[in-house]
Amino acid sequence: MQAFDPDLLRTFLAFAEGGSLAHAAAAVGRTASAVTAQMQRLEAMVGEPLLAQSGRGRVLTPAGEELLVHARRILEVHRDAWLSLKGAKADGRLTLGCTQDFADSNLPDLLRLFGRTHPRVRLDLRVGRSRELTATYDQGAVDVLIVMRDGAQPDEIAILSEPMLWLSASADPVPAGGELPIAVLDPPCGFRSAATSALDDVGRAYRIAATSPSLSGLRAAVRSGIAITARTARFIGEGVAVAPQALSLPALPKAEFSLRLKPKADKAASSLAMLLAEGLPNESSRP
Repeated sequence: MQAFDPDLLRTFLAFAEGGSLAHAAAAVGRTASAVTAQMQRLEAMVGEPLLAQSGRGRVLTPAGEELLVHARRILEVHRDAWLSLKGAKADGRLTLGCTQDFADSNLPDLLRLFGRTHPRVRLDLRVGRSRELTATYDQGAVDVLIVMRDGAQPDEIAILSEPMLWLSASADPVPAGGELPIAVLDPPCGFRSAATSALDDVGRAYRIAATSPSLSGLRAAVRSGIAITARTARFIGEGVAVAPQALSLPALPKAEFSLRLKPKADKAASSLAMLLAEGLPNESSRP
């Protein structure tokens, strides 16, 4: 019996969640040819094809679908063991700063795992807007930071890239036709700029129907049905869904978030950053 190499399984999982070898290569920081070689090694180990040609891309074979279930389980156990050994004697205090996008999605599950494996570490969580959090990080008061990306940074350890989506009330979406009412955060905001630029580029008439300094206010505006907004799938929830195609909305760019680790961070902060780099991108596979 051969043991599965976790690196091969991570690449395989990146392909399954991203849908392409190019996405997998970007996710694991390897070249496309290196990823292809890894998939060939994994197929040789399994003894069956895991990927099949489909048009210009590739999809999982039945054997690949079966391996996907095991790969997630193996990597979860591997991660738990690694964190437990790293965190058993760790103590002290660390501060995580992140935007509301992540605090409301799969971040709590990852923090639960971190807390279980690092029981003696006190975690201070700061949730807010990217600009304010970045300023606090630059002052040395935050150890791990997740904010909307504004260019490459020397302490950036991962880039979390997710599609922007037009979102509306799930029960009573904005009707098509006329000026498009949009809800946006107060400036500066990358989502606000992306939404207005996309509409301006196609000459679509719109008006700002609601503004808010917080995501809770933005969510209330969208759920009420008075406006649509541009966010990622992390914003989808009770009362909020992808806007109907009948609105004929323009394409939006991808949203990029930066995961940064303070220079000379201690082992606990480094372990948390690595856990987030591996676990947070999984949210982008949500429908």
